[in-house]
Amino acid sequence: MKRIQSACLEQTILFSASDDLSPELAAKMVRQEVESYKLSLTRKQVAYKIESETPQPDGSVIVKLRRQYNFYSCGSYLD
Repeated sequence: MKRIQSACLEQTILFSASDDLSPELAAKMVRQEVESYKLSLTRKQVAYKIESETPQPDGSVIVKLRRQYNFYSCGSYLD
């Protein structure tokens, strides 16, 4: 019989800006969306670690993170 002892996801998420808005407003909305995403992970009690958060010239943001999968133990993945 096999059992999962630990599981972790490595994700790269692109938070992109809307083309309909001014660049400043679009960049502000993207930053708010990134913060909202982090807050939702915390609220759901999902363990995560941001590896990098890279702003792009067009106002979008690329976030690379490791996060807990289905409430399994993450072992040393998030150390």
